[in-house]
Amino acid sequence: MSLTKKAMAEFLGTFWLVFGGCGSAVLAAAFPGLGIAFVGVALAFGLTVLTMAYAIGHISGCHLNPAVSIGLLTAKRFPATDLLPYVVAQVAGGIAAAGVLLVIASGKADFSLGGGFASNGYGAHSPGGYSLEACLVAEVVLTFMFLMIILGATDRRAPQGFAPIAIGLGLTLIHLVGIPVTNLSVNPARSTGPALFVGGWALQQLWLFWIAPIVGAALAGVAYKALLAEPAALDVPAAAPIR
Repeated sequence: MSLTKKAMAEFLGTFWLVFGGCGSAVLAAAFPGLGIAFVGVALAFGLTVLTMAYAIGHISGCHLNPAVSIGLLTAKRFPATDLLPYVVAQVAGGIAAAGVLLVIASGKADFSLGGGFASNGYGAHSPGGYSLEACLVAEVVLTFMFLMIILGATDRRAPQGFAPIAIGLGLTLIHLVGIPVTNLSVNPARSTGPALFVGGWALQQLWLFWIAPIVGAALAGVAYKALLAEPAALDVPAAAPIR
């Protein structure tokens, strides 16, 4: 598969993740009397990854997240030459999704970006008012665990065909933990899209939602490779497709 097609798949998949996940938060979570609340938003994010894993996992590996690509790179599951095109495609997909979502959300008379537009934040902009330190730890730990799920589920020793289910449910679970803390990122592309349109505080705090997920993912890649992988599994040259 050409790198161009892989990048196109990553753009499409990340678009769906941000549009579906953030869209559920912006459009459905607060709907009067019928809002889906935290559980619904968490499930929406998990479903975006589950559906896209089956749709494009055989094309690009369905990373949908710069941190996932970096984690797979440190685990020797992904070639360094593909990293930049993947990250560019993922961020572009996240921005495009946020732009389309803004067009739709703006069709409601009382819509305002002042509501946060599903942006991630800490301190005064954390849904639960959590401190910078708490949000940093949460994002690092939850991204670490998400990558451990991905690396384990896509290991050649794992049961074939079930990885998307484990990964989708894993993302749902970490959202249930992390939404009250930071609105949950674990994905710089997901954070960048909404933040660009909100501006102000969202852009000022965006650094955390790049650094923490990347650190957590890189640590997971190193840990899995060192502690859990078989020697024969360390030389996988492709994009670690989700099976």
